[in-house]
Amino acid sequence: MAGHSKFKNIMHRKGAQDKKRSAMFSKLSREITVAAKTGMPDPDMNPRLRLAVNAAKAQSMPKDNIQRAIDKASASEGEDYEEIRYEGYGPGGVALIVEALTDNRNRTATNVRTAFSKNGGNLAASGAVSHGFERKGLIEYPASVGDEEKVLEAAIEAGADDVESSEDGHTIWTEMEALHEIAGALEKSLGEAENVKLAWKPNLTVDVSEGDAGTLFKLIDALDDDDDVQTVWGNYEVSDEIMEKIGQD
Repeated sequence: MAGHSKFKNIMHRKGAQDKKRSAMFSKLSREITVAAKTGMPDPDMNPRLRLAVNAAKAQSMPKDNIQRAIDKASASEGEDYEEIRYEGYGPGGVALIVEALTDNRNRTATNVRTAFSKNGGNLAASGAVSHGFERKGLIEYPASVGDEEKVLEAAIEAGADDVESSEDGHTIWTEMEALHEIAGALEKSLGEAENVKLAWKPNLTVDVSEGDAGTLFKLIDALDDDDDVQTVWGNYEVSDEIMEKIGQD
């Protein structure tokens, strides 16, 4: 798809997230606290916490907020959050994976189901969608870090699986277990990444028509607006022309 890294469509549009900075910080804080509770409260000793802290830094979350979220876990404060994954289908047969952290399973399930049903989708059984995705490591760099050849060479040397480059930036995929090691190696050659996280990468993508695209993005926005939803992943691609027509570019 010309002019876009595929992943800009596969994950979610950053522009929408930028408008909801305070809600985003709340979600990042929740992930940091949960990560710190599940292991050591030291990012150097806890890979999941390191990912959460890096994600927060990438979104310019203040250091005080990050430390406060870690301290909550150390002091055993805050709610006990449960990790839940929902799977479903959106308009045009798009497969969606919704990752949530919740202190009320019934509330979150109702909200997610409502978002799907009101926006042309339907919730599916666990495993109905995820078999079409791979759990991978994801590293993102801005285009300013260098051209495609430079990034590809660095990625190969670091042991990455795949690189997707466009005028928007570079997306580097790794094996899930190798994410931290490869991210560390790339940092030495390319500097600090914009994003380092675990991701759901689709094995096949679906081209979405103009008629379905608007409704699909309304569904994703509705899910993303829910406080309990952490991330929405999908297997969709939308052309530049359609993105411009529906005002999502």
